Amino acid sequence: MVFLIISILSSCAVKKYVPEDQFLFTGSDLDVQLDSVSDVKNIDALKVELQKVLTPEPNTSFLGMRPGLHYYYKVNKDSAGFISRFLNRKIGEEPVYLADVEQEATRDLLRNRLENRGFFFSNITSKTSQDEKSKEGRVSYSINLPNPYRLKTYQVDKDSIPFYQVLEEQIKESPIEIGSRFDLSAMKTERERIDNNLKNKGYYNFNSRFLIFQADTNQYDNRKFDLFVKLKKDVPSIAVKPYRIEKVNVYPYNVAGQDSVQNDTVMYANKNYIQSEEFFRPDRLDDFILLEKGDLYSPSKSKATSRRLGTIGAYKFVNIEYKEIDKKENDSLNFLEANIYLSPLNKRAIRTELQAVTKSNDFTGPTLGVTFSNRNLFKGGELLNINATGTYEVQIAGNNDAGLTSTEFGLGADLIFPRMLAPFKVDKNYFEYSIPKTKASLKADILNRSQLYSLLTFSGDFGYIWQANKYVTHEIDPISINYVRPSNISDEFQAILDNNVFLESSFDQQFISGLTYAFTYNGMLRQNKKSLFYIHSTFDIAGNSISLLSQENDEGKNEFLGLEYAQYAKADVDFRYHYRLTQESKIATRLFAGYGLPYGNSSVLPFSKQYFSGGAYSVRAFRTRSLGPGTYSPENTDDRSFFDQSGNIRLEANVEYRFPIYSYFKGAIFADAGNVWTTAGNGLEGGEFGSNFINEFGIGAGIGLRVDVQGFVIRFDLAAPWHDPSEVEGERWNFDVANPVFNFAIGYPF
Repeated sequence: MVFLIISILSSCAVKKYVPEDQFLFTGSDLDVQLDSVSDVKNIDALKVELQKVLTPEPNTSFLGMRPGLHYYYKVNKDSAGFISRFLNRKIGEEPVYLADVEQEATRDLLRNRLENRGFFFSNITSKTSQDEKSKEGRVSYSINLPNPYRLKTYQVDKDSIPFYQVLEEQIKESPIEIGSRFDLSAMKTERERIDNNLKNKGYYNFNSRFLIFQADTNQYDNRKFDLFVKLKKDVPSIAVKPYRIEKVNVYPYNVAGQDSVQNDTVMYANKNYIQSEEFFRPDRLDDFILLEKGDLYSPSKSKATSRRLGTIGAYKFVNIEYKEIDKKENDSLNFLEANIYLSPLNKRAIRTELQAVTKSNDFTGPTLGVTFSNRNLFKGGELLNINATGTYEVQIAGNNDAGLTSTEFGLGADLIFPRMLAPFKVDKNYFEYSIPKTKASLKADILNRSQLYSLLTFSGDFGYIWQANKYVTHEIDPISINYVRPSNISDEFQAILDNNVFLESSFDQQFISGLTYAFTYNGMLRQNKKSLFYIHSTFDIAGNSISLLSQENDEGKNEFLGLEYAQYAKADVDFRYHYRLTQESKIATRLFAGYGLPYGNSSVLPFSKQYFSGGAYSVRAFRTRSLGPGTYSPENTDDRSFFDQSGNIRLEANVEYRFPIYSYFKGAIFADAGNVWTTAGNGLEGGEFGSNFINEFGIGAGIGLRVDVQGFVIRFDLAAPWHDPSEVEGERWNFDVANPVFNFAIGYPF
């Protein structure tokens, strides 16, 4: 009722300013009808294309109101205060009248678009409608579509000799089909396709503008046409000659202002490596360069070379320039000199980070991290990262545990080789998009949780990262070792272990040796699409190879070097779908499913490999590790019960509507559902996965605020539980808005 009153008042306020002989323009209507003999399909798509030329746009309205027009009139036709003048500057709009519509020009534009798509001699009419009472008017356009002109033959014009054979080969692969409708945009695309193909065959100076199309309808009286492609007249001779690369010069250490006279030249693999001293070994750099002496010029190879060199990580800029060489002895070929300039990053760097961390389990405190990097360790683009971290956290809330502290110190090193280290040689042309990287890492970490335990962790990995294309990445670690040793276990924590055989078993086998594989498809990079997909899947298997070297201990378990090891297989998939509503608003969804199977030497998964639910990147209405397994409800509600709340099955679903608020501030409305379960008896009532799992999801909903500064996102989420599976059946549905959970995080949750 309030909106209706405002709408009426606003409309009346605008109406009184409209001149006596004018009508406010409210938009255009378009009616497209088929001729009785027309066989056109996809009329709706054609109509959408035609509507783009209907001008002008009417004044914007909201719920029947025209606030922009209202404040324009208020300021220009009436007395106005400060607020009205301010709003006029921000949202004011000049009025668009029916008399401003140029119907004849619009009909010409419609006719032009139709002719560009094969509809010649269309009948287009227009008429206006006026409402004296509301002082508004519209324009209606009516189009009667005839049968379009369709392609009979597509061929090269004979005038294109001596380039006839070259073009003839190109149209054999053309996507233009016989019987297709005359379409000017398709011809432009075809011209660009031919140009791109010819450039990749060495025609360095060719240009798409040298090609023209001619349509001939003289031989037909049934709306058919022949399409000819030909070269324009006076095309320069250098444009129709292929170019061959005669020389390749590589500058591995290109710095502005450097005296090139002092540089030394080393010949390797028919390339000149020019540098004052050996910054980058030629034999290591050569694998990234696809340009070879004697090859025809190819922009796709040039682009691939630039991309591959950029993935090394040692260079800030990669610039490839070509220079024409004058050689008179060959009239059928021209020649190029390729110069590859590589501008390096600083070889060594130190980065320090200080973070204030707040977790959903109420632990808060600072984290200090220091990283030393060497970007060209062995003069082959090797990247060495040595990092040290220190964290101190104190639990500032919680029912019984406020004041608990947690300290963690870690020291690790990663060494990344921008090539594949393997016992066999891999041809550099085998991996077309990028060369796989080899990564070796070692890390030691000690965690001390006051009044509970200390945890010493050693880990090491060796494997490969390979980007198959712009969207797909593979990561495989054939060697992955993890050893965790609990110590300083308090009596209280020991009591927790004694009362839970499942938990105690998960802490027993803390030596893990296995293989991991991860697959990622990141379709979120397709920014021009409305529908965006992302898939991340991992597979982890442990204990199989090491079992060949194991021995059985007194308890019937197998050991390696005196350590009981874990055996399990684990796989999960994270699927995300985003649908873009506008440029800045979208619907984001995620589905996650994971399953771990212990076998052989293990009855349960190691604690570090189990799934948990709840927290800032999971079901946000529940604190970290506070959800599940299943319908399990801890006997006490202190925050130490999270040790029980994990499992080897995890299912989760999330949906979020994201929208802009102002400038860097974005908003969100979301709902989450999920839980974890076990498949083996763990002594926790209701924890096992069963046929009723769909009714055991923890469900929550909430609102969020994001500060998004060029991709760096600070996120605040406030969520309340809607369905709590830990409650007794019949009392689980309760939207507990009085006890929301606050989440602070960096980055979007999915």
